[in-house]
Amino acid sequence: MKCVLLCTVALAVISLSHGGVKLHPLSDEFINSINAKQATWKAGRNFDINTPMSQIKGLLGVLPPKPNARKLPIKIHPENVAIPESFDAREAWPECASIIGNIRDQSTCGSCWAFGAVEAMSDRFCIHSNASVQISISAEDALECCYDCGDGCNGGWPYEAWSFWEYRGIVTGGGYGSTEGCKSYSFESCEHHVIGDRPPCGESQPTPNCVESCDSDSSLDFQQDLRFGSAYSIRRSESQIQTEILTNGPVEADFDVYEDFLTYKSGVYQYTQGDYAGGHAIKILGWGVEDGTPYWLVANSWNPDWGDNGYFKILRGSNECGIEGDIVAGLPQL
Repeated sequence: MKCVLLCTVALAVISLSHGGVKLHPLSDEFINSINAKQATWKAGRNFDINTPMSQIKGLLGVLPPKPNARKLPIKIHPENVAIPESFDAREAWPECASIIGNIRDQSTCGSCWAFGAVEAMSDRFCIHSNASVQISISAEDALECCYDCGDGCNGGWPYEAWSFWEYRGIVTGGGYGSTEGCKSYSFESCEHHVIGDRPPCGESQPTPNCVESCDSDSSLDFQQDLRFGSAYSIRRSESQIQTEILTNGPVEADFDVYEDFLTYKSGVYQYTQGDYAGGHAIKILGWGVEDGTPYWLVANSWNPDWGDNGYFKILRGSNECGIEGDIVAGLPQL
């Protein structure tokens, strides 16, 4: 019993900082301290306390900006568009709801930069084709073959994924083991979290080699299956981002993740405490107001067991954690 108590204390308290106790970011003490500080969101246990922080940080795959980075054209919308108080792309385009609402799993790979992109691309194919083109754009193809995108499972840049869609194209493909499309994801969905029945996760996996052919069980031709679209950015403006989503569908964004975000369960997230953990890419599909607090509605790619069934809300209108500062999107070529 003495050993168990000592081990628990060691996990809960990892260092002393500024004369105070720094709590382990996955400990109950850390979770309780978040809930005691604010009321717009609730923290709870997502990751087991024994999960190595290196494993979690490996999921945060947006790399720091590179020197002389590629600049996407900025799309400017009229400022006189009527913007509703709340919007959910799943409800706005119900015939595409199953695609827009699909929570994917990047598994043990820092491929969020690819997932946020291909999820929004898939949504937009459905939306702009009036639901006649219902496909999943392959995260695997972008991960494997976009050399300009960064370092695969070790991180990348969202805007490069959209540029890749524009100049080279990306084939279709679903999750691990899927026979949908040309190229399925090579990493099995795993249990990042304490609730669920998936196999356990491990450390980040090596990036697969680029293979420009469809899976052996696919009848599709790789070159013929390539899908293309335009690529652009949206300037840091709440109304411009809303108008883009309202007009064209969900967008990809990235933001700075701090340790408290890992414990998100419900409500409107805003930073309270914890160290910087890394950059993360996601998909914004709507917005609203909860108990007087404006929010963005966001789909994560850590499977539906994380957070609020795979989703989270984050404070809107103040560039919380940089969520409004790097919005990228594009229109599908039909």
